[in-house]
Amino acid sequence: MIGILLTTLGVAMLVPAIVDLHLDHPEWLVFAASSGLTLFVGITLTMITWGRTSNLNIKQAFVLTTFSWVALAAFAAIPLAWSELNLTYTDAFFEAMSGLTTTGATIITGLDTAPPGILLWRALLQWLGGIGIIVMAVAVLPMLQIGGMQLFRMESSDTSEKILPRATQIAGSITMLYLAISIANTLAYVMAGMGLFDAVAHAMTTIATGGFSTYNASIGQFNSAAVDSVAIGFMIIGSLPFVLYLHALRGNAEPLWKDSQVRWFFTLIIIFVAIATLYQIVVNANTGTRAFQLAAFNVVSVMTGTGYATADYGLWGPFAVVFFFCIMFIGGCAGSTSCGLKIFRIQVIFENVKVHIKRIIYPHGVFVARYNDRSLPDHVSASVLSFLYLFFLCFGVLSIALNFTGLDILTSVSAAASAMANVGPGLGKMVGPTGTFEEVSDIAKWLLSFGMLLGRLELFTVLVMLTPAFWRS
Repeated sequence: MIGILLTTLGVAMLVPAIVDLHLDHPEWLVFAASSGLTLFVGITLTMITWGRTSNLNIKQAFVLTTFSWVALAAFAAIPLAWSELNLTYTDAFFEAMSGLTTTGATIITGLDTAPPGILLWRALLQWLGGIGIIVMAVAVLPMLQIGGMQLFRMESSDTSEKILPRATQIAGSITMLYLAISIANTLAYVMAGMGLFDAVAHAMTTIATGGFSTYNASIGQFNSAAVDSVAIGFMIIGSLPFVLYLHALRGNAEPLWKDSQVRWFFTLIIIFVAIATLYQIVVNANTGTRAFQLAAFNVVSVMTGTGYATADYGLWGPFAVVFFFCIMFIGGCAGSTSCGLKIFRIQVIFENVKVHIKRIIYPHGVFVARYNDRSLPDHVSASVLSFLYLFFLCFGVLSIALNFTGLDILTSVSAAASAMANVGPGLGKMVGPTGTFEEVSDIAKWLLSFGMLLGRLELFTVLVMLTPAFWRS
């Protein structure tokens, strides 16, 4: 499976090679050589292990999920390291991991003058990562019972050997839908005034809720309400469950607006946009429609984990710093390209707290926590609570580790949060919305890369392999 994935990645490297060749840019040789190396390794792995995946068990599924993301990032970094940007392999791996996990953190400062192939490759990495994340969330994580994801199991069977066939079937449907939405996003950006190249690149990173841009100023480069509106719409589309889109295309659109997770998602966005708008007006940071436009864009961008920026909201005041720091943890819906804690986990915690309060008031009453009008099994609630505990424990450990590398407290904490929640920009001058991670030390970059992987693969998928019991027969 890793061989097949690397082969796919090697073929994808030919896309920026063709673009650079068409534009007569010498960087096409870098992508051609990188593609050749990746295809050689991928095809070799595929051929020497062909036919051995018929009995994939749960333990192998854990290994496959983690090692596939690490292997893809390792090879995706090659063209970045060999390019004229003169990146070290550490920087290149950080950028590749940020792309594939749709985090959006970058170490590249000269995006405005970067080779077009590199800009397209970064966008393509996030687009491919978005597909992988959806398939993983829908087909693999429910089987592994990670962090409450078993709520979204599509079949009653627990037969682990069905993981790959199910993933293959789902991947086909989702890929076609994902491609159609990406094309629609591209056309919308063009109609809003973007050039074709920028529209394609930004469409791939918008639907993937990744946030890589072709400019240092991100979406703020265009200074356009129309572009902001398109971005907001498709960031939201990318943050909703793609399985519900498939149901809608098959004639059953009712779950799309009746799903409690979707309703919570829109409710939170409306509340947070209202708070950010009113705050700007109160502190005279911005007024009128401008305040609403900046609030809507940046709230949706941070909450969904996209990481685009049209303003340095850290300059609005201390409340804005705390506000955006908090909402970056939330994320979107399960089964989307979004990241963070996910809306459904917040719902599960809310339901359990509500039931606990009722039991305190009425000790002899019988109360059952519910999700989407169904009772919540105790093991799901326990799984979600364990996930939240481990998430914030890892966040704390990563923050302390980053502080030991020489970063100040604000930078350490916000960088750890942006990596774990796969948001991208943190807070402060160095890693804030208008900064990059270029000045961060190499040790910190490897720590953050590991944090991105942890957050994207829902923690347990990676950490379970660090326990001795996992490797015992």
